[in-house]
Amino acid sequence: MRKNPLGLLCLLIVGYALMAGGVGMVYAQTGVLDGKTFQGEFGKKGKAAHAQDELIFKGGRFRSTACDPYEFGDAPYTTKVDGDTIAFEAETVSAKNGKIKWMGTVKGNKVEAVFTWFSSGNPPEESWLKGELKK
Repeated sequence: MRKNPLGLLCLLIVGYALMAGGVGMVYAQTGVLDGKTFQGEFGKKGKAAHAQDELIFKGGRFRSTACDPYEFGDAPYTTKVDGDTIAFEAETVSAKNGKIKWMGTVKGNKVEAVFTWFSSGNPPEESWLKGELKK
C-alpha cells in the first residue's frame, strides 16, 4: 500500500477539527429553544410597535400567537448556536393567508426577530419583533 503524505495531512486536519468541536463552526440544531415562550411587541419595518405577540417554542416547533387569527399554524424551527447567541428560523403557513418567514436571535432572556409575510396578490410585508422570556 502506498502512503500519501498529503492525504494523511488532510485526514489529520479534518479529524482535529471534528474533535475540537469544529472551531468556528456553527451547527444547525432543532429543539434548542423548546420550553421557552417570549412575550414582546412588533411593528411594521421602520414603524413603531402596534401589537403584542408571544413566540412559543415547543417540541421542535415554533408558533406566533399573533398569527393565530390568520390561521397560521406552528412550524418546525432550526437554530444555530454561536457562543451565547441562538439564531432561529421558521416558516409558518396558512392555507388562506400565505406564509411567514421568521428569522431571529435569542441572547439571554431577550429575543429579536424580523419576519416577512408573503400573501398572494400583495407585496411582501416586513415587520420586526422585540421581547423577553415569559416568566
